[in-house]
Amino acid sequence: MVNKRQDPREDAGAIREVPFSAPVGRPAGVEVLTLAELRERAEACQLSTPHRPGFHHLLALDRGRLIHSVDFREHLLTPGDLLWSRPGQVQHFGDLAGAEGRLVLFESDFLDPATATAARIEDWYGPAVRRPEGAAARALDEALGHLHREFGALGGLPLEVHLDVLRHLLAVLVLRAAHQGGPANGPDGGTCEAGETYLRFRDAVERGFTRSRRVADYARSLGYAPRTLSRATETAAGVGAKEFIDRRVVLEAKRLLAHGDQPASRIADRLGFADATNFSKFFQRQAGITPIAFRAAVRAGG
Repeated sequence: MVNKRQDPREDAGAIREVPFSAPVGRPAGVEVLTLAELRERAEACQLSTPHRPGFHHLLALDRGRLIHSVDFREHLLTPGDLLWSRPGQVQHFGDLAGAEGRLVLFESDFLDPATATAARIEDWYGPAVRRPEGAAARALDEALGHLHREFGALGGLPLEVHLDVLRHLLAVLVLRAAHQGGPANGPDGGTCEAGETYLRFRDAVERGFTRSRRVADYARSLGYAPRTLSRATETAAGVGAKEFIDRRVVLEAKRLLAHGDQPASRIADRLGFADATNFSKFFQRQAGITPIAFRAAVRAGG
C-alpha cells in the first residue's frame, strides 16, 4: 500500500509524506483491501500518527466504529458511513481493532480526466464523510464489491485489460460516491447558477488566499457583487464567503504548523499577514488555540 521509509534528513517533527506504492505483483495506481488486511500489515501501527498520503482513501465502514481525522477534524464513523480523503490532506486513523470495512486507495491519475472532473475528485472542500441511504447505499455497496472482487481476480485477464476494468469500476464507484445524494458537495447543494459562481469563487480562493482575505477583492476580480458570492457559497458550502476564505487560510496554517518547524513569523509571511502578531491573533480567533499550542498538540498526537 504505502512506503513508510522516511529520509533521515527530514525534520523529525514533520508530518510524513506518504507516496502510493503498489503491492508486489499488483497493478500500480489502485488497491482495494479490507480493514482486517490493513491491520495485519506491519506499517498499520504508524497509521495512528498524522501523515499526508499522496493518494485518495475511500473507506466504507461495515461494522464497528472508527475514529478518523482528516485535516485536523475528527470524524466518528459508524456502519454505513463512507469517508473520502484526498491527496495532501493530513489524516490519521484511530483504533482499528473493532472496525470492519473496505478501503480503496487510488492515485488521481489512475482515473481518466473526464471522470476525475465529473466526480470532482480533488475537491476537498466537500464533506469528508457521507452517509448514503436506500438505493444510493445499495448501489455504492454493489460498486465497491464489484471493484473489490475484480482487484482480487488478477490473472484472469491480460494485465492491460484488467487495468481497464479496474479503471472503469473505480469510475463507477467515485461517481456514485460524489453524487449519492448525501450532504451537499460543492455546487450540488443549490442552483446551477449558484454552483458556477461558487466554483469560480472556490478556485479563485485557492489561487489567491495567501494574497487576499477580502471578499470584495474576489468579487471585483470575478465580476460579482460580494453578496452574490456570499449567497452562492452559503448555498454550496454552508458558510459565507468570508468564513470560507478564513477557513482556507486556517487550514493552510495548520498544515504548515504541523508539517515543519517554521516560526510563526515565516508562516505569517507565507500567508500574507503583516507580522506574526496579526497571524497569531487571527489563528487563535479562528481555531480557538494559539499556533504554538496547536503545533504542540499535533506533535503530541492530540
